[in-house]
Amino acid sequence: MKADPAVQRRLLDLARVDAELARVTHRRRTLPELAEIAEAEKVLRAKQDALTTVETNLGDLNREIKRQETEIDQVRAREERDRKLLQGGTVGAKQLTDLEHELATLGRRRGALEDDLLELMERREAVEANSQHARVELDKAQEALADAARRRDSALADLESTETKRTAERTTMVGQFPGPLLALYDRVRLHKGTGAALLQSRRCGACRIELDRNALSNVKDAPADEVVQCEECDAVMVRTSESAL
Repeated sequence: MKADPAVQRRLLDLARVDAELARVTHRRRTLPELAEIAEAEKVLRAKQDALTTVETNLGDLNREIKRQETEIDQVRAREERDRKLLQGGTVGAKQLTDLEHELATLGRRRGALEDDLLELMERREAVEANSQHARVELDKAQEALADAARRRDSALADLESTETKRTAERTTMVGQFPGPLLALYDRVRLHKGTGAALLQSRRCGACRIELDRNALSNVKDAPADEVVQCEECDAVMVRTSESAL
């Protein structure tokens, strides 16, 4: 294939634009913020689960405390009724003895219930503290996720801006090349990653492999308008004064 040496040299500019576009694509897939977001989402789910567990425990304790308070109120009401009967003086000796025995039993029962209630309230106080801590941790996890998302969006916006500019440049540049040369360049670029590179100090700028004696001799003997390709990576090797030929 033949192409004017000046046109071949412009392939280097196209290759630089394509390399930057490739870097944009790679960076978009490998942004560190993406890994941060994945980890932050994992942490957030764990914090949400922890808060749910604590709040479930707190709800269970509140129901148990309410049940205990209701039972204590019932015992107190029974005690109050028995005292009124005793104070009314309308009961016989046997019923009086029974009431006194029942009051003693109710007193012990109320004392046990009140002790249990106190223990439940102490447990609730500890669980409420855990709930507050879990909420703080959840807020931190949500903020960490939001921060990572903001930084991701900012980075993606920068990449989008760069991609838009370089794509516009490429659209303008491709019209400067003959169809066959551009087709060769694009075919190699899509398969090998780099379509053209400078031959510099006897080394291919694409694969960085130094040409052996025979390959170097062939390149030296090739006319200036001959399109030469690297035997290793197929990239078009653009020859300039830096090629040391």
